[in-house]
Amino acid sequence: MSSPYKQQLDAAQLRALLAGAGIDPAMIQSSDELTEGLFNTAYRIELSDGNVFVLKVSPSSEMPLLTYEHGIMVTEAMFYRAAATARVPVPQVVHTDYTHRVVDSDVLLMSHCPGRSWYSQRDHIGPTDRARLRGDLGEMVAALHSITGPGFGYPAHSVAPLSASWREAFTAMVDAVLADAGKFGVTLPRPGGEIADVIAAHAPLLDEVATPALVHFDLWDGNILVDMSAPTPTVGGLIDGERAMWADPLADFVSLALFRDIEQDIAFLNGYRAAGRQVTFDSHARQRLSLYRSYLYLIMLTEAVPRGTTGGEHDSLTNLVAAELLSELAALTA
Repeated sequence: MSSPYKQQLDAAQLRALLAGAGIDPAMIQSSDELTEGLFNTAYRIELSDGNVFVLKVSPSSEMPLLTYEHGIMVTEAMFYRAAATARVPVPQVVHTDYTHRVVDSDVLLMSHCPGRSWYSQRDHIGPTDRARLRGDLGEMVAALHSITGPGFGYPAHSVAPLSASWREAFTAMVDAVLADAGKFGVTLPRPGGEIADVIAAHAPLLDEVATPALVHFDLWDGNILVDMSAPTPTVGGLIDGERAMWADPLADFVSLALFRDIEQDIAFLNGYRAAGRQVTFDSHARQRLSLYRSYLYLIMLTEAVPRGTTGGEHDSLTNLVAAELLSELAALTA
């Protein structure tokens, strides 16, 4: 998929990056760009010994980024290493390079997980398999949430240093994306100051969260791989963990049910609870979910402007996100 943020690497650059990872470039059998996504560039690299890797390259340092996006490939590597300790299916980190010597980007080399995105195969997954896969996913997310961190916030510290308070960390995250919206001239459905006031009025609810858990925060169907090669489809991997944070576990339920109600995803919740994680959707939990949805919608509206994303499909999505943001703010106000 074409995007000004994606870098096209030539053969010499690919060979140099693999050599830096201790892999003989002469072993390259094939290198094919993975075209999904608009931010990072990724290549599927197959070697003559049968090993398959994914090489991921961040946008050039010259490209305009949102505040939280600075250094997020460091976060992605951290996420995979942490998730692997809980036996969650994620890519294995093979090598990282943040020196910008070969390309003006951060670089992550990782193992290749089986399958393709759930989103791209959604029409081929029947209701029985879907329910079972959602239950398996619930168990995996529960395992993620059992991993705790040293403080709340983004691991790369792009917004602010980790905090002992989830309220403080989340407020800083909202302030940062609202500042980005102002910087890039983003048209929000309500003035940024009003949005900040609504969120600040409900920020005391965040003090109920005492333990920072590992949260992916981007687990929509495009970042969940499903392996359809066996008679029984399986979740092949959870990918694109660069937006991970140490946070309230409820924050993950936003992208897991994007534009839907997570309370209706019974199969997922049964798997989550069967793995030992408790979740109760009382009034406070629902208000916290509204806060997290509002934050995600602010990101979605803001990131499109510096990326120059336009067109019919994008405009429809923008209108949907703006309407959803207004709905969440209205629910909080009510």
